[in-house]
Amino acid sequence: MNVPIQWPKAVNEIPKAIFTDAALFEREIETIFHGAQWHPLAHRAEIPNPGDFKTMLLGRMPVIVANGEDGKIRVFFNSCTHRGNQVETASCGNRKAFECPYHRWMFRTTGELAGCPGTEEFSPGFDKKNYGLRELRTAEFCGLIFATASAATPALETWIGGLAKTLAGSLGGDGRLKLLGYQKVRYASNWKAYSDNDGYHAPLLHVGFRLLGWQGGQGSQTPTPNGHLGFESQLKPVVNRDFLKDPTLIDLKATDPESGSRIAQLFPHTVITKHMDVINVRFATPISVDCTEVHYAYFSHVDDSEELMRHRIRQSSNLLGPCGMVSMEDASIFNRIHIGSFTPGNAEFQKGVKRTDEVWFDVKQNDESGNLPKWDYYSRLMGFQRSEAT
Repeated sequence: MNVPIQWPKAVNEIPKAIFTDAALFEREIETIFHGAQWHPLAHRAEIPNPGDFKTMLLGRMPVIVANGEDGKIRVFFNSCTHRGNQVETASCGNRKAFECPYHRWMFRTTGELAGCPGTEEFSPGFDKKNYGLRELRTAEFCGLIFATASAATPALETWIGGLAKTLAGSLGGDGRLKLLGYQKVRYASNWKAYSDNDGYHAPLLHVGFRLLGWQGGQGSQTPTPNGHLGFESQLKPVVNRDFLKDPTLIDLKATDPESGSRIAQLFPHTVITKHMDVINVRFATPISVDCTEVHYAYFSHVDDSEELMRHRIRQSSNLLGPCGMVSMEDASIFNRIHIGSFTPGNAEFQKGVKRTDEVWFDVKQNDESGNLPKWDYYSRLMGFQRSEAT
């Protein structure tokens, strides 16, 4: 028998059952991923030319992010307006038009229905102009393309709020980027465990951090009321590089060490990072209650020299991906959080916790309490009421 999830009274506790409850996962899909939130689905650099496209999932809904023949980027439901068939199956590419193979309905890259066989025998009043691909609301920030399925979602600038500076810095300052490539992975973990990154763990979990001597740099952490979290950190110059066969791998060629690491975590689960010379957007998709797919997209800046671009490729390939030298331990932790969450009780945050009766926003760089505003926002969004019991 399923026991209803009780949200604890103390703000530094969350119920472990939220990571394993399949019915809750389905509610999250409707409330969060199909609801009034913006979701980054692509960067302009991934689809720079007319006809370029990529396909993604927005929750359970398949979508096409397309650069139209008019140069405008739009997001469409990847579903034929005739019988609902999935129109495009490729993960990315370039098309002069999108064709549904079922009955050969053809759609322009701007979404309009261009043609369909047998219209002389269609229902009375049929008009092609009413059957274009259904378009979602979209907005753009520094080249990052956002979409939402809800008319109630606030303007993107309002939704991003106080994270705008960190987000822009994470996207190279102006968002003028060039795609380098992808690494794609599925984690055996709930999406909330994947996205519950904190400032406490990095120098303790990651051997790479310790080898590089990054435990003591200065920095800041900025949570927002609607679940975002930003980090800006100093990266101290590495004194001893002898453990690397090629020490130039960790050179900073286009980054000031004083602001060597920027991370923007956008609710619910997108991570954008500018760490060393790596520019990385992690597009995540909740597949099931115990599986999260993440596409790590890597970029250079359009003004980079050939040498700098190749340096970014080397750092991207070796440092911060799913098996990167700095971040390789994450996958194991995501899975171990999920396994451990089948036990009863609550998970408790301790580092930086000042009080337990309400959330606060002034946190230090290495506190884990910066995650608490996100959890408070999530609990209210999902309709949980805090328990009166201590």
